[in-house]
Amino acid sequence: MNKSILRAILTAAVIIMPLSVAAPASVEAAPALAAPTMIQEVPQEKPDSTSADSIPIFILNPINVTATRALKQLFFTAAPVSVVGSDQIKAERPNNTAEMLRRLPGVDINGVGANQQRPIIRGQRGQRILLLEDGLRMNNSRRQADFGELPAIVDVNHLDRIEVVRGPASVLYGSDAIGGVVNMISTDAPALSGGDVFGGSANFSYRSAGEQVWPAVDVFGRQGRVGYRASASFRDTEDYQAASGTFGDITLSDDVKVFGSGVQDRNFSFLVDYALSDDQKVYAKFGYYQAEDAGFGFVANEDLGLDGGIAIDIQYPDQTVSKLKAGYRALGLDLPFADRIDASVFFMDNERDFIFDVNVPFGGPGTGVFVNQQNHTDLQTFGLRLETAKLFGGKHVLTYGLDYYHDDSENTDRSETVVIPFPGAPANPMVEDTPTVPFSTYDKFGAFAQADLEISDRAGLIVGARWQNFSATPQTTPGIDELPGNASENTVVVAANGLLKIAPNLNFVGTVGRGFRAPNLVELFFNGAAPEGNGFQIANPDLDPETSWNVDAGLKYRRSNVALEAFYFRTRLSDGIRIAATGDSVGPFPAFQSINVDKLTLKGIELLAEVQPVESVTLGATYTWLDGDDEENDQNNPTSSTFSSRITGEVTYKQPSGRWWVQYQVRHNGEQKDADSVTGSPIGEVLPSFTVMHARAGVKLFDHGRMSHSIVLGVENLTDQLYAEFSNATFFRPAPKRTLLVSWATSF
Repeated sequence: MNKSILRAILTAAVIIMPLSVAAPASVEAAPALAAPTMIQEVPQEKPDSTSADSIPIFILNPINVTATRALKQLFFTAAPVSVVGSDQIKAERPNNTAEMLRRLPGVDINGVGANQQRPIIRGQRGQRILLLEDGLRMNNSRRQADFGELPAIVDVNHLDRIEVVRGPASVLYGSDAIGGVVNMISTDAPALSGGDVFGGSANFSYRSAGEQVWPAVDVFGRQGRVGYRASASFRDTEDYQAASGTFGDITLSDDVKVFGSGVQDRNFSFLVDYALSDDQKVYAKFGYYQAEDAGFGFVANEDLGLDGGIAIDIQYPDQTVSKLKAGYRALGLDLPFADRIDASVFFMDNERDFIFDVNVPFGGPGTGVFVNQQNHTDLQTFGLRLETAKLFGGKHVLTYGLDYYHDDSENTDRSETVVIPFPGAPANPMVEDTPTVPFSTYDKFGAFAQADLEISDRAGLIVGARWQNFSATPQTTPGIDELPGNASENTVVVAANGLLKIAPNLNFVGTVGRGFRAPNLVELFFNGAAPEGNGFQIANPDLDPETSWNVDAGLKYRRSNVALEAFYFRTRLSDGIRIAATGDSVGPFPAFQSINVDKLTLKGIELLAEVQPVESVTLGATYTWLDGDDEENDQNNPTSSTFSSRITGEVTYKQPSGRWWVQYQVRHNGEQKDADSVTGSPIGEVLPSFTVMHARAGVKLFDHGRMSHSIVLGVENLTDQLYAEFSNATFFRPAPKRTLLVSWATSF
């Protein structure tokens, strides 16, 4: 490790930032079980206020459930885990879950606009990251592998917390959990407390970026044994503008519009439960999301000084997601085989339209090749998960179960190509409407078991294994005479996580585990012209799953007002799936196919520190260093589409009475020199460093009985910088210019 990296690590250890701000999770909100005694040694601290606009005035030690499926404090969780609580979400009023993750070590963001952003964890993105809502998978087997599902389909306004596991979690959750897991945990209905409850909240946010308006409302209550929660939000955002300035080789003399960055979307959910007893309940939840007029985002060539260049416009004119979940949850059963049971069934219907427009000019006005591709996909998913846990030996916990997901995918495709070789030439479109992916079913079945063992008062060990089968089957499809063969594979993954108490306030954490990602329907069965029109992709149903081995070694230190973490990780990905030339041709086009070739090694350092020198002030920072090698092609750093190093810092002051607070954040991305994929981009071959700052403040206007009113004011991109997140730089999509945020909230 060179001196500059060491200096950056030391710098990050001095600048400190509050990242793990979260209210304790209720037992009702997540699976719980009597835990080993070592986990109970540090009492859970309580925040000074539970009001929606509060910022806790001292360090909390949040509880998480995603890493182990049992409620555990982060300090005693044998994995790299971060928690973002509802207080911080309400203070920042983010566009979506992904925006809240930039502050976390090892995490980056891909995509622009209010609803198109997705997480990158440890250099892995798309379907190598598993999205969960309340523990159930959201990933879509019909999505492109580089994109993955949208976190925006879960309303960030009504989340209790966001939990992020960095590194593989395939033992508990199956396919896709290679880079990590993002679990979006919804706010539950009020717990059974012996009395009737009714309450709610409403907020209205305005952002100057895209002239965004966003009202949201939430109502909850309990009448006897029946609890409920209903929420809704509506958002209207136009295309935003990026700031003038210089970024790499790009210089913009004026502010420019980022086309395709707006959206009109709406989100509804309704939850009802019936308490059979204090420890048992049945529940059902319906969710609905619709988005219109979203896009991939682009800056016009004339604004970039590239008149006559290739123009690409990717649009998502409509997406509709309907979700229905029902389940049974029981605690304290004391049965021979289980003390806790969590059983759920799940149905989701995801319909999406996609448009891909390409214009390749020949040089003369109005000449060139014009390609318009349209796709409509309807994916229906049925799933179930049965999870049980049993305390044995008085101090050990066995968690075991099975899950099953069935996808049923249908789609239509239409492609129109027009070639105009000279001005005035007739436009004779060539139309192709054969589906590129056949109608298909996709089944995933898995069985898992994990033992949480208390070896001694100072040491704990978690060991687990999963067996997984996936099977993809093409179905009869109009327009396709010959279907590709079936795809089927079995996979076994194992993991071990250990925690050793070195001192009363210091724990060592070590992990080793295997992750995997089953190939999706596009990788297995796509058969048709490439969107760019420069080749023909043929199906490959013989693909193997991507697999990885990951090792973590880290330290966690905690006192009443100080929390420190330091992790080193190394991940080796084998059988990575990529598109490669076959050497053959289909008609006039060269042939390409998805194959297992990638062998990637990724490694990194993740540091986090947070401290409260006095009661009202919280300071903190993170530092992340990422590096990687593509062993197959001997190209340095496959993580070039994300940062190579990053430092974040934050300071929050909260007035002692809780009446008001202020917050300042800064983030610096170091330059990325190993960006081979940027060659040919107007930015240049090096992604330049950038520093971006945000400032926020909140004030409680008044309380009257159970009603309160508060306002949050913010300025994002305080210095009005022109910059693009590195994953958005190769296809240049800059971030918004200086943005004003105004948000009003009331609770009753």
